[in-house]
Amino acid sequence: MKYWLIIGVAATLVSCDTEDNKPGTSEVEIVENNAPKVVVDSAGVDFEADREIIDEKTIERGVKIKWYEHGEGEKIKSGDMVNIDYKVYLENGEVIDGNHLIKAESLPFMVGFQMQTESWDNALKELRAGDFAEVLIPASEMRGDKEIEGVVPKNSNNILKIRILSFNEPTKIIDGTRIWLMNENEANINYFNESNRISFHCWASSPSNPRYFNTEWKNNPYSFGLGDGGLVPGLRKALINSKKADLMFVHVPAKEAFGAKGYQDLVKPNEDLLYRVFVMDVTK
Repeated sequence: MKYWLIIGVAATLVSCDTEDNKPGTSEVEIVENNAPKVVVDSAGVDFEADREIIDEKTIERGVKIKWYEHGEGEKIKSGDMVNIDYKVYLENGEVIDGNHLIKAESLPFMVGFQMQTESWDNALKELRAGDFAEVLIPASEMRGDKEIEGVVPKNSNNILKIRILSFNEPTKIIDGTRIWLMNENEANINYFNESNRISFHCWASSPSNPRYFNTEWKNNPYSFGLGDGGLVPGLRKALINSKKADLMFVHVPAKEAFGAKGYQDLVKPNEDLLYRVFVMDVTK
């Protein structure tokens, strides 16, 4: 199923040149952010209620947007992390996706990495914080003539109803790499550093190649020590001082990833990377 980031809730553990992937010796710039990790509107909006359409627009690839409410401020752009409250429907009214399925009031979503489809990203880039909209995404932009037996018939249009609750600012920024710490067990006191190892599951996405790597596919978490090669500099820096049970999203700019070289046919030159990391353990 192509509902990846949402209910699936980035990463290049496959390395090219190990030496190129080690952090430099220059001083690391760390910017702490004390903003709330997730801002949640818990009003419990009824998505099925009849609502007046106040605006509408058709964008590329036949995607149609209808607004129930308009927010304010700048439009969402690629690289923005937003908190969304959403449901995805078939045209018969059946719900096939949504944060309510895991009893979450909202979920984080980074725009620009095709974590659902490119049409999701294009639609969200027409929205602002505070918008409540309905988006018709043609079947050709979703699964086309492929079906998920008993769940999604072939050639099914999708109807996305979505509320943009807020922009989600990163917890900290290290040399341009942005880190969102979504879950933290403060009782854990072992921090990942030079004297221990870290074990973690993660997936990686680039704007052109969503989910190109995922350690959960074969249930094979990655084990790493700071003396090891194999991680791009941005992810390496993001993992320092993390603890068991930490869950984080990490956005690595191209200069802290594979840069102008890219990586094989997985990452194009000068592409940013998005990681979702869950720390399994930190051990001596």
